[in-house]
Amino acid sequence: MSTAASLETSTVRTGALQRLHAALMPDYNRKATLYWWSMVLIGALVLLHSALALRELSSAALLQTLAGTLVATLAGFFPVRMPRAKNSFVAGEIFIFLVLLMHGPAAATLAAAGEALVGSWRTSRRWTSRIASPAMAAVAMYGAGSLLHWGTDALQARGLLGDGVLLLAAMAFSIAYFVANTLLVTMVLYLKRNERPVLRELFGSFGWIAATYAGSASVAGLLTLTVAQSGPGVLMAIVPIVGLMLATLHFFFKQQAADEAVRRSRVEAAEREAQQAARHVRELRESEQRFHSAFTHASIGMALVTPDGTLRQVNRALRALLGLDEQEMLGRRLGEFVAAEDAPELLAQLARVATQQCESTALELRCRHRAGDDVWVALNASLLGDHAGENATLIVQLQDISARRVAEQRLQHIAFHDSLTGLPNRAHFHAHLARAVERHRADPTHRFAVMFLDFDRFKLINDSMGHGAGDEFLVQVARRIRIHVRPGDVVARLGGDEFAVLCENIERDAHAVHLAERLQQALRQPVLINGTEITSSASIGITSSNIGYRLPEEVLRDADIAMYQAKAAGKARHALFDAGLHQQVSDRVQLERELRRALDSGRLSVVYQPLHDLGNGRLTGFEALARWRHPVHGDIPPSTFIPIAEESALIGPLTDLVLDRACRQLRQWHARGPQYQHLRMQVNVSGNDLTHTGFAQRVTRAIVNARLQPDRLTLELTENVLMDRLDHEGGTLSQLGALRELGVGLSVDDFGTGYSSLSYLSSLPIDSLKIDASFVRGMQVGSKEAEVVRAIVSLGGSLGKRVIAEGIETESQLAQLREMGCESGQGFHLSRPMDPDQIELLLDRFEDSSTALPLAA
Repeated sequence: MSTAASLETSTVRTGALQRLHAALMPDYNRKATLYWWSMVLIGALVLLHSALALRELSSAALLQTLAGTLVATLAGFFPVRMPRAKNSFVAGEIFIFLVLLMHGPAAATLAAAGEALVGSWRTSRRWTSRIASPAMAAVAMYGAGSLLHWGTDALQARGLLGDGVLLLAAMAFSIAYFVANTLLVTMVLYLKRNERPVLRELFGSFGWIAATYAGSASVAGLLTLTVAQSGPGVLMAIVPIVGLMLATLHFFFKQQAADEAVRRSRVEAAEREAQQAARHVRELRESEQRFHSAFTHASIGMALVTPDGTLRQVNRALRALLGLDEQEMLGRRLGEFVAAEDAPELLAQLARVATQQCESTALELRCRHRAGDDVWVALNASLLGDHAGENATLIVQLQDISARRVAEQRLQHIAFHDSLTGLPNRAHFHAHLARAVERHRADPTHRFAVMFLDFDRFKLINDSMGHGAGDEFLVQVARRIRIHVRPGDVVARLGGDEFAVLCENIERDAHAVHLAERLQQALRQPVLINGTEITSSASIGITSSNIGYRLPEEVLRDADIAMYQAKAAGKARHALFDAGLHQQVSDRVQLERELRRALDSGRLSVVYQPLHDLGNGRLTGFEALARWRHPVHGDIPPSTFIPIAEESALIGPLTDLVLDRACRQLRQWHARGPQYQHLRMQVNVSGNDLTHTGFAQRVTRAIVNARLQPDRLTLELTENVLMDRLDHEGGTLSQLGALRELGVGLSVDDFGTGYSSLSYLSSLPIDSLKIDASFVRGMQVGSKEAEVVRAIVSLGGSLGKRVIAEGIETESQLAQLREMGCESGQGFHLSRPMDPDQIELLLDRFEDSSTALPLAA
């Protein structure tokens, strides 16, 4: 246990370190991380050592050290930026070097760390920089400062330390400090990039700052000499003067930068204006040249005309467009070369442009070629120059669009017809239907009907034979529909395997019904595809103008509703829409909204039906069942709200709710004592759950949250859903495997009503088979249902699967199941579904009796 706890603690610490690294150093590699931590730890030790060393200073020296550190730190908030340069320096270095020369490297180390902390806080948002910069500054200062004091002490011992030597030593120290600090800081960048440091690059970028360090050191040296001669009191006068000078320099440089920015913007503006003026003159000259060249060599026809259309100048392309030469066109009116129907509109538009009623005009019209053919052109006319009225000159452009006109007609057909079947598409059908609705509203005797067709087994054709076969099927059935409707009826493919037929000028709805019957008869005939006969059928919804529609969308909606009603009634049939169907759909939509709200607010409940060992009556577990008590409609049966949940993507949240509550409830019952540890919980899941990629994780989450043993949970899947998902969903088998590996049990519900393959049953990770209640209810001694149940029990034993009977309602059924060897069962004869409080009472009875629960509730 101690080893496991140590491993767990080690894992937690490792995870915490990984999260800290991801938060602080997402771009740090191993080398950079190791270097960073090393420098932070060394810097912390240096700072600690320096702080302890300050205890040896006198009170006056300690006060001077703290004052110098404070001034250096505050100076970090006011960097001095040089005009016309990207670099800046901080006056704090003067006071740091002053503290070093007066009180030693320990005092200067604290001052340098404080100034570096402010500087990194001001320039960087990253905590790695804010933490490491003070540490690295402390290391660099302590090392360089110690070297300086060692050197000065040695020189003084030999009598060589004069004022000049002290200044030179201070400047040399400042360079050493700068080099050390720069290398320590930039080494992080080089390690992150796996590069070697290049000193030339470093000093090329930061050499100017090194010079300011040397200057700051010389000022600090002069201040030290002054203090040595005049006493520490002189600092009280010198420090404000230095601060005032630096502040003045800061604001002076700032004003210089602002003035420089204004001057630069004025120069740039003047340069832009000069460039624009020169460009304008150049563009005018080039524009005239381009116009002449463009007019002469243009690939589209161009002409200069008077307001009445007289041609003054034509280009080569226009002459080629009309098949005429220049002498045949000049002096004549443009309208003479235009189709007679389009000439009046052309002259009217030219007059509007000439009188400046509009800037330009655009027309599409037909011109006459010399050969007598019509040439479609796009004509654009506008004024040339500033003259208007009778003296105006218009420039006219004519572009041949004959090919475009042909293409548009072709595109018009493509846009409003289905590319596969050649039938009108949804948009085209919608337009026809809109006209039919409007005609009926204007004249109620103009009746129409719409049929909405959907093929019942089209998905199976696509899945089993491929999409090519599916397309061929659609082509053939589209041809059949066209053949069997009236010549004036509109047949359209709306999408997928959905078709619609608009029948106008019908006398009664019965005519549409007769047509639907005729279509169904024709569509039942086999279709030959790739040498294989395929039989299919269609469900047809019908609605008519008698409903009193105002919009075409309403017609299609109701025809679609009627079609789904036909499918619900058994497929391969037709249904006529009435107002009741619309109400059913509205009620269903309303119920869906209320179910969503009930799920969100947790107003659904879970009841539990006990499962018993039929041999000894022992309670073995429960089946969790969802219940919904509506505040207005009362109890809504699961057969009503579960299909709604499956169709509206609410089945996932519903399954999660039942799983979570059932697992938690079973864990509570297990906690009553060891005699309850054998109890299991069975939860129904849908096919949509099974195909959800994260279903296994959802089940795992419910088990972990409830702290339940996985082998105490069994998931029930109906036989038809399981087989359908295995046939059509590739991920189903992997989901079942993941659940089985987790330890969760799997059961086939409603067994006997589907089409399970024995090979599937023997290879799938299934624990139990649940006999459908319809077989149990029909059991009579010697009946077919009894033999079916006997066969299932025998099959389960052969496959090593536990067999559960549900729907046990009589003593006779119970006796027969016992005789057949059925292991487990549930039903009203044994116990009705109960809420958790009732189950608690049932378990209390078990404790009191110390025996198996009775088989009757």
